[in-house]
Amino acid sequence: MDFFHYENNELYCEEVLVSDVAESVGTPFYLYSQRTIVDHYKKLDSAFSGIDHLICFSMKSNANLAICKTLANEGSGADIVSGGELYKAIKAGFNPQNIVFAGVGKTDSEIEYALKTDILMFNVESMSEAKAINRVAGNLGKKARIALRVNPDVDPGTHKHITTGKKENKFGLAIDHAIEYFTEANNMPNLDVIGIHAHIGSQIVSTEPYVESLKRLSKLISDLEKVGINIKTLNIGGGLGIIYNEENPSTAQQFAEAILPLVKPTGRRLILEPGRFIVGNAGILVTKVVYIKQTETKTFVIVDAGMNDLIRPALYDSYHNIRPLKINGTEEMTADIVGPICESADCFAKDRKINVVQEGDLLSIFSAGAYGFVMSSNYNARPKVAEVMVIGDKYFVVRKRETYEDLIKGEVIPQDIL
Repeated sequence: MDFFHYENNELYCEEVLVSDVAESVGTPFYLYSQRTIVDHYKKLDSAFSGIDHLICFSMKSNANLAICKTLANEGSGADIVSGGELYKAIKAGFNPQNIVFAGVGKTDSEIEYALKTDILMFNVESMSEAKAINRVAGNLGKKARIALRVNPDVDPGTHKHITTGKKENKFGLAIDHAIEYFTEANNMPNLDVIGIHAHIGSQIVSTEPYVESLKRLSKLISDLEKVGINIKTLNIGGGLGIIYNEENPSTAQQFAEAILPLVKPTGRRLILEPGRFIVGNAGILVTKVVYIKQTETKTFVIVDAGMNDLIRPALYDSYHNIRPLKINGTEEMTADIVGPICESADCFAKDRKINVVQEGDLLSIFSAGAYGFVMSSNYNARPKVAEVMVIGDKYFVVRKRETYEDLIKGEVIPQDIL
C-alpha cells in the first residue's frame, strides 16, 4: 500500500497535510513517504523469505540519500550503474558486500573504485568489459567477482524504451553463445565468475516474461555445470511494474509464487534489483497552477513544474494521475496540463478530465517516486526542485531547492573574452 490519502477532501502523506508542506517549502517539490518505501521493501523481502536471497535496490530509480539510507537500514543492498551511484551508496550506508555494479560502459576508474570498495560483484555486459575488469583487477593485485549478464531474448511487453532483454537491445550477451562467454571469462586469471544475471525490462506487469526468462536461465545453469562452471548466484534483475492508471501488476507474493518453483531447484542465491516497485508510488510531484489559458479548441492548465522536473510523460507518453491537493466539489473540466518549458512535449496530460481548478491551486502528480527527480535537468536554466520526506507526522527537506547561483556553479568565462 501507499500512504497518500484524502481526509476531508485534502491530501495527506502519512499524517502530514501536503498543503502545509507546500506552504513551507514552495512549489514545485517532490514528496516521499518513508512508510510506503519500507512497506514495499518488506513485502518483497517477505515474499522470498523461504530462500537465500538479496534485494538490491535499483538506485537509478531514485538515488536520494534519505531514501537509500531508509532501505540500507532495512538490510537492502544496492544495484548501481555508475561510480557516482557507488559513491552515494556508500554515503547512504549500504554494505559494500551487498552492492552489485551493472551498466554497459564501466570505465577503468569506476572499476578500480568498485574493486577498492570491495563490492559484491560486477554484472558484466560484454567480453570487452570482462577483459577490462580482468586487467584492472590484475593491476591492483585483486580478483574481481563477476556475473555475466545474458540476454534471454524475451519480450517483456513494455515500452520499447525500457525493454532490455531482446536481441536488438544493447544489454547483455546472447544466451545462445553464453557457454563460450562463461568459459572465456572463467579462464581469465583475475576474475571469479560467481553468477549469472538477466534483466529484461522495466514496468513489467505480468509474471510470464520472468518465467520464460528463468526457464532459459535454468537450462543455462545446468549446461554450465556440465562444463565445470558452478555459479553461486542467480540475478533476475528488477522491472516489477506498478499501478499508474489501470494496470494490474503482480503483487510481491504473486511474483514470488510464479518464479520460486523455477528458482528453488537451482539451489542458487537469488538476487533481485527492484526500483520502481519500491519507490514509484512512494512519491508525488507537487505543483502550482500558474495560469488557466482558454483557446478556441483547448483549455490549458499551466503549472510551475515542467518536463525538466518530470520527463516521463514527454519521454514515454506515460500516464500519471493528477488531482488537486484540495478537492472542491465534483465538477470536472477537460484540459491539457502543461508546464512552462519551451517545448511542445512539455505536457503532463492531454485532454484529461480533472476536478475544476483555479489559478493558484495546488496539484499532485502521483506515482512520481521513481525516475522522477533522478532524470530531472536544468533545461531552460531552471533550478532543480526540492525533495521532501515524510516520516509519520513530520517532514524533512532531504534535498534543498537549487538557487540561481547553483546554475552557474563550475562555469568559467575565459579571461580572453572578459
